[in-house]
Amino acid sequence: MLTVIFRTNFLYMLLIFIFITISCDVTGSHIKDGRFYESGIASWYGADFHGGPTASGETYDMNNLTAAHKTLPFNTVVRVVNLRNGEVVTVRINDRGPFVEGRVIDLSRRAAAEIGILETGLTDVELYVLVEGGSGNDR
Repeated sequence: MLTVIFRTNFLYMLLIFIFITISCDVTGSHIKDGRFYESGIASWYGADFHGGPTASGETYDMNNLTAAHKTLPFNTVVRVVNLRNGEVVTVRINDRGPFVEGRVIDLSRRAAAEIGILETGLTDVELYVLVEGGSGNDR
């Protein structure tokens, strides 16, 4: 009898642990209203990379509305909302990054200007996928 109770309690606790683990959102990303959603810190990159290659094979142009993301497919179109001032910009993913812990997206200089972070360099953002991308050269 005690063995049955122990096994039942153990299974019950294991199920609770699994549910809590699956429910935790460690990265800040999940599906919201059927679309990929992520929150975190945005930064930007500009002149030092201007004219150089991106991970997608394009030439980086800091004056285009583009961005780097660690996992979203190239050519994905993302709405970026600056949570500090409410400004919004739409960008296309064409590079990988950011490579600084805690950051979720690196914006081009133009995109950073549109949401008002040229001076501060960083801001809290929410990302919403508008158009899913994908190409043969995703890495």
